[in-house]
Amino acid sequence: MLFGKKEVTPDMVIGALKHVQEPELHKDLVTLNMVKNVEVRDGDVSFTVTLTTPACPLKSQIETEAKAAVAQIPGVKNVTVSFDAQVRADHRINAKLPVPIKNIIAVASGKGGVGKTTVSANLAVALAQMGAKVGILDADIYGPNVPIVMGVNSLADIESDKMVPPIAHGIQVMSIGFLVPDGEALVWRGPMLHKAISQLLTDVAWGNPKGKTAEERELDYLVVDLPPGTGDAQMSLAQLVPLTGAVVVTTPQNVALADATRGITAFNRLEVPVLGLIENMAGDVFGVGGGEAAAGKLNIPFLGRVNLSTVVRESGDKGEPVVACCPETEQAQVFRDIAQRIAANVSVLNARRPAPGSAPIKLEI
Repeated sequence: MLFGKKEVTPDMVIGALKHVQEPELHKDLVTLNMVKNVEVRDGDVSFTVTLTTPACPLKSQIETEAKAAVAQIPGVKNVTVSFDAQVRADHRINAKLPVPIKNIIAVASGKGGVGKTTVSANLAVALAQMGAKVGILDADIYGPNVPIVMGVNSLADIESDKMVPPIAHGIQVMSIGFLVPDGEALVWRGPMLHKAISQLLTDVAWGNPKGKTAEERELDYLVVDLPPGTGDAQMSLAQLVPLTGAVVVTTPQNVALADATRGITAFNRLEVPVLGLIENMAGDVFGVGGGEAAAGKLNIPFLGRVNLSTVVRESGDKGEPVVACCPETEQAQVFRDIAQRIAANVSVLNARRPAPGSAPIKLEI
């Protein structure tokens, strides 16, 4: 104590941070075990906040509120906040299937031709750019286009009976297209398709098998590009492994929206939470706003609108998703914003997820 003033202590800092809420989980940072490495020296305070995802869209808000709370402690001169992240896992996945994957996000559409694969690739790359460990699985058995969009055409290797996925734009890429000759049409149904999807999950060296800890070995997110429609692939995937959530892609016109609605209904029946709807290819040709209106009617989150643009098509044709090749464009920023919303919704879902066997969750955002 000096001149009647109390010295600032780490406990005082922790006490102040108990009044700062994580904006989406609605609990304070201390209760959520998000604060660590608190240091105090001559009135200078520093600490680290561990986010639930590196793609947290409200990072700036957390930083501002944390600094303001600590600055109110008498004797504090400066406050420095650092960030790291530890993605919350959907623990149902490992309980059902021994794969080093924390969360599985299915990207689906009620019909073809809505740009689902382009959306899947850009979301995966955007999450990786923000610091997450990400893979993309091309489960579109009948039209595997992820290799084209990602600019890869073969497996990296086979080690210990596991297929090693190539790395493109910072993410692991796996596709049925690596395993069949170019141009060959697959007409699988039922058991054959189920087995193929199972192998794409379990016979692939996802994550980092050489990592020393589970955290080092696991992918934070596996983005799965599903075939259009509501057929065998969707049912097989949902039966094989718990899906953390599904994202539905649509264009604004009525026929696409009707199909998207059927897709959402199918996920509800499979007890897969719908993380939200994306309106893709919006503009003069297909119209604007239909996807957002549909999300409102269906009472699911509207994740964002991607306007129709030649830069998205051209970049995909070159094997370079727009968020990788043209990060300054409007479309790239929209994909980053959508990826952040999805990551945030996954964090909320995992925090609120009930025990297996209980009623399905209604995501409230």
